[in-house]
Amino acid sequence: MLLRNRLLSPQITSFLSPSSSPPLKAQPFTLSFRTLISNPTFRNPTPNRHVSASKATANPAIFDKTLLFIPPGVDPAEVTENMVLSGSNIVLGPYAGDAKIKEVEFVKSSARAKDCPKHDRPEFAILGRSNVGKSSLINALVRKKDVALTSKKPGKTKLINHFLVNKSWYFVDLPGYGFAKAPEAARMDWSAFTKGFFLNRDTLVAVLLLVDASVPPQKIDLDCANWLGRNNIPMTFVFTKCDKMKAGKGKRPDENLRDFQQFIRENYRVQPAWIMTSSVTGFGRDELLLHMSQLRNYWDQ
Repeated sequence: MLLRNRLLSPQITSFLSPSSSPPLKAQPFTLSFRTLISNPTFRNPTPNRHVSASKATANPAIFDKTLLFIPPGVDPAEVTENMVLSGSNIVLGPYAGDAKIKEVEFVKSSARAKDCPKHDRPEFAILGRSNVGKSSLINALVRKKDVALTSKKPGKTKLINHFLVNKSWYFVDLPGYGFAKAPEAARMDWSAFTKGFFLNRDTLVAVLLLVDASVPPQKIDLDCANWLGRNNIPMTFVFTKCDKMKAGKGKRPDENLRDFQQFIRENYRVQPAWIMTSSVTGFGRDELLLHMSQLRNYWDQ
């Protein structure tokens, strides 16, 4: 059995409700923690524990527990507003730990999923459209400018790139998808390439699916989320470029976020995690790393 099944609940075997079916009422996303939640020996998180002191926008104005991501060891009935990470729907639980990145080492670039490094350490795959700001986010998370190659020409990442963090877990930088200006021959073969990585990677903890908040929701992002959900791949929506406001080019980032979140509410049986970020200002960096730490520590127990 794949280790990812430890992070999946039977209730999300079909992650998205069929398009032909009416939207279902959202339930707390608990990752297969039904046993944990019903076990009274698990401690509850201390309010404000690990919460970043960085300046960030307030949590959702309406505190609706059915729209929250509930991590392991947390009883949904005991969730309070100050347990929610700022700029997200993510509740901080007892598995959150040291989220500092002390060192990062490039390990390998692989042309095929089967060529990726063999190991037993947890991995987080970073995925998104070719101009979503993927490399910039990686560099911001590790606080180094040249860990992941950034370019003015989207779509430069063509390989699966593994980076070892703190000698204990991995970032996996995946090729971007859907860049319309790329030559046809250079476009990623989504079916044969990245999908093979997701379906056969026992050490994958979660996919960080990056979504550009500076533009309206894109069908290709929704299709990608749909595919990941149908295949029971745990994911977190990471909204990028939340500092940007493109004058004269449509809605503001907060309006685009509301539109995408409405899609989530209407189509998901259970709520996946989502978080707002900006590689320019650092907004959401500490919160995202805390979220990853609680998933990683639970996976690694």
